[in-house]
Amino acid sequence: MHLIQKMGIRFEIKSFKELSTTELYKILRLRAEVFIVEQACPYQDVDDKDQKAIHLIGYKENEIVAYTRIFGAGDYFENVSMGRVVVSEKERKFGYGHDLIKESIAVIEKKFKTRTIKISAQTYLKKFYESHGFEQVGEEYLEDDIPHIGMLKS
Repeated sequence: MHLIQKMGIRFEIKSFKELSTTELYKILRLRAEVFIVEQACPYQDVDDKDQKAIHLIGYKENEIVAYTRIFGAGDYFENVSMGRVVVSEKERKFGYGHDLIKESIAVIEKKFKTRTIKISAQTYLKKFYESHGFEQVGEEYLEDDIPHIGMLKS
């Protein structure tokens, strides 16, 4: 576990085995709230990839309000990658999404010694990811009936 403190939010980095059952439950609840309920997209979120991931968890006080999972090269994409980038709807106005991406990039650079990161981004977030140095690669495609684009930061 590694702690990073920012104004208003505290980030922790954990492996799957380091997650408590309560943390895992709260992470899955947040992902379901946003990706399944808010976006009205029934899909299989529990995909047997969490076990391979590094989990970056953003806490505000003791609640999980931001989260992403990070993968080494070959664990999801050919390149190091991150996904399931999520911020609680009620906390988005504080810029925690930007903090989450900055911390994810820092974790990747430190742990994997690379600046090349591949993501599958929801198309409507293209400008958000571009503001962090990502560029679109390839054409738009549907993933779980939601328009996505491949993006790469190098």
